[in-house]
Amino acid sequence: MAHSLDMPPTNSFDSKQDHSVEKDGSEESTSSDDELKYNYPTGLPLTLILTSVTLSYFLFFLDLAVISTATPAITSQFDSLIDVGWYGGAYQLGSAAFQPLSGKIYSQFSIKWSFLVFFFIFEVGSAICGAAQSSPMFIIGRVIAGAGSAGVANGAVTTISAVLPTKKQALFMGLNMGMGQLGLATGPIIGGAFTTKVSWRWCFYINLPLGVIVGGFLLFNNIPEKKPKSPPLEILGTAIKSLDLVGFMLICPAVVMFLLGLQFGGNQHPWDSSVVIGLLVGSAVVFGLFLAWEYHQGDEAMVPFAMLKHRVIWSAAMTMFFSLSSVLVADFYIAIYFQAILDDSPLMSGVHMLPITLGLVIFTMVSGVLISVLGYYLPFLLVGGAISAIGYGLLSTLSPTTSAPRWIGYQILCGVASGCTGAAPYIAIQNLVPSEQIPLAMAIIIFWQNIGASTSLIAANAIFSNTLRHELQKRATQIGHAPEAIGAAGVRSIRDLVSGSQLTAVLAAYAKSIDSVMYLGIAVSVAVLVFSPGLGWKDIRKVNDLQAITNVSHSPNGGDKSTKDKVVTGGE
Repeated sequence: MAHSLDMPPTNSFDSKQDHSVEKDGSEESTSSDDELKYNYPTGLPLTLILTSVTLSYFLFFLDLAVISTATPAITSQFDSLIDVGWYGGAYQLGSAAFQPLSGKIYSQFSIKWSFLVFFFIFEVGSAICGAAQSSPMFIIGRVIAGAGSAGVANGAVTTISAVLPTKKQALFMGLNMGMGQLGLATGPIIGGAFTTKVSWRWCFYINLPLGVIVGGFLLFNNIPEKKPKSPPLEILGTAIKSLDLVGFMLICPAVVMFLLGLQFGGNQHPWDSSVVIGLLVGSAVVFGLFLAWEYHQGDEAMVPFAMLKHRVIWSAAMTMFFSLSSVLVADFYIAIYFQAILDDSPLMSGVHMLPITLGLVIFTMVSGVLISVLGYYLPFLLVGGAISAIGYGLLSTLSPTTSAPRWIGYQILCGVASGCTGAAPYIAIQNLVPSEQIPLAMAIIIFWQNIGASTSLIAANAIFSNTLRHELQKRATQIGHAPEAIGAAGVRSIRDLVSGSQLTAVLAAYAKSIDSVMYLGIAVSVAVLVFSPGLGWKDIRKVNDLQAITNVSHSPNGGDKSTKDKVVTGGE
């Protein structure tokens, strides 16, 4: 698959003139003949493969959300409230760092064995989390699980494209995405149930028996390859070039430095300290080097630079950067509100979060059906972003005395908004990008989605920790304990330290801190409104009326080659 290095400006990208490529009968006939000659699995083998892919995608998102209601118990066991942002953020860190490389691995190695290796890494990370004896050990397990999840997410898309004809892929991708949303939505309840009834460790141990099912179904079935691939040893012999390991060695430290800078800021070090500034500046410099290297590599890059310049792709990537953030910020800090202020058990906090959970699941399905019927996805993104901003605005008024009808209504708004915005970018990519480019486009989107989720959780943690410290300091005379002692106790241990008027002051400080985090939710919701229009006003019912762009790309050695990059515009 070739991609040009130099793309036309945005106005050319949207143009319907001069860039169209006629789809004559012979071209369509050739495409149909190629699909007929390709031996897709059928019957029981196909069922087992798709079942394993769907289950793995469910586990990918479940592992992302299950920790929200378990986090308070983990912080209490390890006396590690300051690390709460890393419990969610480390997972996205590992996933984001390895996401671009996973695309290269799937393009070079066997789909089946690549998927199994990534899933095994995911399972190892889950086992380490379940067996963790300290906060750092738990965070390391989350990073490893995240690294494995990068290949699981990308592998699900790649496998579906390998075992299903093009006309059936969109339907099953919708089902697969729905299962992912179900994992994201039910994660808080499952996490709360395990934490209350057994142990928070089973939030991660549960992945092991389910992993046996996923691995078994795939191990004894064949995933066909549409193009022959070189022997693994031959690929490994040229790994630096074939896998673009230089690009990988640049993007990894850029991501880690950026997230460390956010985590350290205001916690271990002041925001204006040389450590924090050095990490953030270093991240920007290394990321700039990464972009320069990818541009230089051209079509051999881990992330072909030209793809990033397509309006549809970068708009979808930036929309997902903020869209998933709007879900997770609410998940984590509403759970803390219920467990810290209302003294819910982890299970009851999950039950009390049912309004946002049901809103998310129901409106993910409703919006998907309505988009397929009406043809337009952009209205759902705009309406969802607006409702989300309103919902977070209302959540920023939470206090220890907020009535149940109010926090139920506020959650419903956020759940409905998340359901409207969560599926639309994927549907847009599936319908606006030619099938051969969908895996690469998805890799880019998932990468930025994970970076956004990780950034928002660490930023939310910094806001929460700094505000809580400030609010506790203001009430130090009422509380009678140092802010550090309250923070170190963890969410579930507040009432072991204070009671009566002291407890009232501590809960007021917690409520103010959670309110401050909700302002971040307003910001990411508004960002969805800013970036989603770039996806364009397109009727997906007319998906067959594709546009194509003819580009001239320049290879690194200065040679020119003419390519035809089929990428659909977002405009009408």
